[in-house]
Amino acid sequence: MSYIGRFAPSPTGLLHFGSLLAATASYLEARTHQGLWLLRIEDLDKPREQAGATHAIIQTLLDYGFEWDRDIVYQSQRLYHF
Repeated sequence: MSYIGRFAPSPTGLLHFGSLLAATASYLEARTHQGLWLLRIEDLDKPREQAGATHAIIQTLLDYGFEWDRDIVYQSQRLYHF
């Protein structure tokens, strides 16, 4: 399995139609190639982050039937990679 797709929203608000479209496209592409689909939360813009947005994003994706293949990655917890 070499294909890895991902969706990486910022928790600056709720998902909108364009975000769901992007998530759907990356999800279907990953599934078409029998690859992994990952969810990464781009939580680096703390001044613009809205309380509860991360939970709402995750719940919206679950409500629409998305399933990620590994644990959710929070970009703020990966700063040591940079």
